Amino acid sequence: MDWNTATLTELQAGLRSGKFSATDLLEAHIVTIEQVNPAVNGLVADRFEKARAEALDADDRFKQGGLDLPPLLGIPCTIKEFIGVEGQPQTGGVLWRKDVVAERDATVVQRLRAAGAIIIGTTNIPEGGLWLETYNAIYGRTNNPWDTARTSGGSSGGEGALVATGAIPFGLGSDVGGSIRIPAAFCGTVGHKPTGGLVPSTGHYPEGMLTEAGGRYLTVGPLTRSVDDAWTVLKIIAGEDGHDHSMRPYTLGDPDDVDLSRVRVFPLAWNLRSRVRGDVRLAVEQAAAALEAQGATIDTREFPNLKRGFEIWSGMLSEGTVVSYPHALGEHGPLNPLIELPRLWTGFGRHTFAAIFMCAADRIAASVPSLAKKYNAMGLALQAEIEEALGDDGVIIHPPYNRPAPRHWDAFRTPFVPAYTAIFNVLEFPVTQVPAGFSQEGLPLGVQVAAARGNDHLTVAAGRCIEAALGGWKRAIID
Repeated sequence: MDWNTATLTELQAGLRSGKFSATDLLEAHIVTIEQVNPAVNGLVADRFEKARAEALDADDRFKQGGLDLPPLLGIPCTIKEFIGVEGQPQTGGVLWRKDVVAERDATVVQRLRAAGAIIIGTTNIPEGGLWLETYNAIYGRTNNPWDTARTSGGSSGGEGALVATGAIPFGLGSDVGGSIRIPAAFCGTVGHKPTGGLVPSTGHYPEGMLTEAGGRYLTVGPLTRSVDDAWTVLKIIAGEDGHDHSMRPYTLGDPDDVDLSRVRVFPLAWNLRSRVRGDVRLAVEQAAAALEAQGATIDTREFPNLKRGFEIWSGMLSEGTVVSYPHALGEHGPLNPLIELPRLWTGFGRHTFAAIFMCAADRIAASVPSLAKKYNAMGLALQAEIEEALGDDGVIIHPPYNRPAPRHWDAFRTPFVPAYTAIFNVLEFPVTQVPAGFSQEGLPLGVQVAAARGNDHLTVAAGRCIEAALGGWKRAIID
């Protein structure tokens, strides 16, 4: 068995049968991290020694045997730096927070530990999570393993890069505008954004920033090697925790119960605003065809207000935010773009260009509050319209971006393209990003599979089919 490509199911079976030990599995992945990290800069803070002690404990539990062994016992993983891991940095990529260390585990981390997972370390993020380029003044830039001149995506860019290289079996990211799905798509992995309110964000930086409704726009979810792996992790981290009051009591269905011949597929090859490359469109068509081959019905209707996806996302997020991004990032008051931009140009900057850019956009949007209310109402209407069309048996197939991973800085040319992912955050829909082959440049392509709220099992079932038809995850090899 190749530990750097094996699925969670295969790793679980090997550990339980005694074919290999948790210690051997951990050391193999540490070796891979040490090989690839100089090129991609995905892992920014390790806990190797603690992980080694935990692997020994796992080996003792396997030797003792029993039928009640936890599902992820002995399997290593990494966690996005925004998500609290006791004793690990939790800076959010903000320079003045460079010495901040998490005092306790986030709820999702507690659940992974209880399931037996071994945390290797924490991974890189953009400053404040504000852009799809993973870069900050503390840890530097994360590169795409398929082409290090390109972005790995953000804000879970470190996770995307490490899962893509086989350096970890899975990782945890978070997503308020595409931050799981864009890195997954750019790096060629599976990523799942859960239904809003399904997985608690307790212990995620920054806490207390969003209202109860806005809290459902931010979701924590897995980046994995296979769609089934994403489902395995989702079942472990989902469910109310008594602290995150934005949560709702959803009950997970079962992907095995989905009859694909009864599924209706809505292929939306573009959002009627930002045109996509031909290979991106083809990926959507091929994914829809894979489901149609299993008996699914194709529905060609469109949803015209998707072309306002960026404005809807921005407006609804603004309405759902208690503390603005300038306030969250500033050390002694709100970040002032008019002060910070000249500092950056003269070499005395304390913030990245992306953070300054996004804070400037936030200030402009806040100056016209009526627009936020207008687009919030439009978003709620769009949510109702699409959910009525989807029902409990419909899925949308949609690009995660209009092109494969851009070169570093190139994404600033097209600032509205993240609407392809961001709209689903404020609609609170579950979305599974599935690898969908490669472009002519050898870069990963992907498709988003979205469904109505609470139907995560449906996106997973459809994602399995697409994965089987289009080849799924392939490991990125760094020379």
